[in-house]
Formats: sequence, C-alpha cells, structure tokens
Amino acid sequence: MVPAHGGRVAEPVYRPILANRRGELEALSHLDGSLAPLVDPVIELSVLDSHTLDVLGRLPGNLVPAVDVTALPDGPETELGRWGVPLVPVIGLTDSARRLVLHGAAARAHAHRAVVRLRLAADRSGPDAATTAAERIWRLTRLLPEQCDLLVDAGDVCCPADVRTTGPRVRRLLDWARRHAWRSVSVAAGGMPTNLSRLPTDEPVRLDRWDWLLWRELAGLGVGYGDYGVGPALRGDDQPNDRLPTICYTADGAWWVYRWSRRGGRGDDRFADLCRTLVSAPHWPAAGAAYSWGDHELLRRARRSAGAGSPANWVAWSTSHHLAHVVSTLGGAAPDSEPKAWRDDQAAGRAGRPHRGGTARRAG
Repeated sequence: MVPAHGGRVAEPVYRPILANRRGELEALSHLDGSLAPLVDPVIELSVLDSHTLDVLGRLPGNLVPAVDVTALPDGPETELGRWGVPLVPVIGLTDSARRLVLHGAAARAHAHRAVVRLRLAADRSGPDAATTAAERIWRLTRLLPEQCDLLVDAGDVCCPADVRTTGPRVRRLLDWARRHAWRSVSVAAGGMPTNLSRLPTDEPVRLDRWDWLLWRELAGLGVGYGDYGVGPALRGDDQPNDRLPTICYTADGAWWVYRWSRRGGRGDDRFADLCRTLVSAPHWPAAGAAYSWGDHELLRRARRSAGAGSPANWVAWSTSHHLAHVVSTLGGAAPDSEPKAWRDDQAAGRAGRPHRGGTARRAG
C-alpha cells in the first residue's frame, strides 16, 4: 500500500487512460475494492451517451475517475458539474477560458483536484510557454498547483526507436515540471499496435509493452505510471473487420495476444479452446480466478461454464486482468505517486528560483 498523504488511506499508483467503450467501463465497474484506491483512471470521451453516464454513477465508491472531454465541443452537455456524479476534470493546455472556469467549479464540487494532461505530440512548447499555459489554467480554474496532478502523455510508443527518442523529450518536460508544486506527476504512453488482425492466429503471440519499458527508464525520477490499458494510444478501430475471439493478456513486460480462428464446432467451442490454452500457459497467475474479475470469467469459459461473450466482453476481461497486473507490479517495486525524491527535487528547485504559481514473437 502506498504511504498516505494528506490524511488519505492511500495514493494511486497507476493512472490508465481508457476509452469510454463498454469493455473498459465494464472492467472498471468490476474493479476489486482493495484495488480501486490505487487506480486513478482517465476516461477519454469521444462521444457522450447515456451508457457512459450510467456506468460512471455505478463505479465502486472509492474510485473517482478523471474525465477528459477535450474531444467534445463546449456546451451544456459537457459541463462536468451538471453530471451529478463524483469525478475529476481533465484539463488540456489549450482548453477555452469557458471550459477552464467550468472545470474549476467541477473540481471544487467533488474531488477538489484536477488532472492537467500535457500531450507530448500536440502541446509543442518550451518551458516558458508551458509555464504560461499552466498559470492560465490555475488562474481560470481557481485551483492551486498542489491541487493538480500532471499527466505527461507521451502517446504512441511502439518500438525501441520510439523509446530512445521519447525518453529525452519526457525528461525535459519533467525538468520543467519540477519548477512547480504539482500534486503528483505521472508519465503515460501506449504500446499496443492499432491493428492486431495481421498477427498469427491459433497460438499466443508475444508483444513487447514499450510503454512499460519507457517508464522503467524514467521510474528513477520518481514519476507515476500510466498507460492506455490494452488499447492503442492512437484511438480508433483497433481490429477493423476482425471479430475473431481475441484476448490481450498482460504479463511482465509483454502482452500475450490470443486470436483464435480454429474451424469446427460453435463459437463457444472456439473461445473455450482459447481459454483452455491461456489458463495452462506459464503467464497464467498462480492465483488463477482470484487474480481479477476478468481472470474469473476467462476460467469459467475454459471450463465451459459460460458462453464466449462478445468483443466488448473480451476487452473487458483483458482490461480487468491488466489493471490488476499493473497495480500488483507497481505495488511491489515501483516508486509511489509522490515519492520523497520528487518532493525533495521540487523543494530544491524552488529554493533556487521563485515559484511561478512492436516486435511480435510466437510462443515458445
């Protein structure tokens, strides 16, 4: 468990950026109560529908999601304060003045904090411009820097070259971040390919988690970890015209992708065969069905106790296992979200200047 800060029981160690699709939202709704305080999800809205609002109202009580409506137009329907559910606004550096004022009101009404999302690809600016943008945010939202979690979004990191080129850019941003008293600082990236349909079928295929490898190079700087779950950073249809049973199963430093096309029998038989192969693999956890809700559902299918489900179910079960795996990994070895090293570096920086506010591999 992460040390308490400000009287809270625990601080989050993991900040996933999840699409507001049924699969990801279902995984969050089944998050174990002991894990919920350690997960600080960012839900990225591309559309706004009644299902999303319904799920947000039914999440575990100790899970307060951050909601990013940057892709949606300004309007009454995207005023988070009107939604009537506890949430944290996600603020972009280029948000309109109107939206910043409304996000500030929403933050003060519920969690008394906000997430400032700095996108490495879109927010191309030097330290002075970034500081000007941050000070504008604090002024219009009427929030203090200490009430804002900084999320540095490195976007798509899909190969060793991306890790090599992205790392120094993120480090420069973290040097800038130390000039200000952020509540916490996290780095997120996405390593899942946008299209899995070209992978081999009927056997597990290993894909490196380049986002995880990038963060491991930065973890010594005391930053928190974020990713895009089992989805790609480049949003869209990640498997066009491909409805083969698919599970993206997270392991240490890699995903094992199972895409099953074996002919013969019903679809339920095909998915049961996939699940039997998965639960007998070395990366199946020792805790088995107790590891997560998703693992429980996969074991049920391996035993033919339930049907194959739908693509949304496959994403939900994969995401559920992924969330549990990341929290378990971070809880064992990673720095917490506000480590002493980060606070010491901030203090030292402020003392010196005034405060201004994938390779794929088949199994075997």
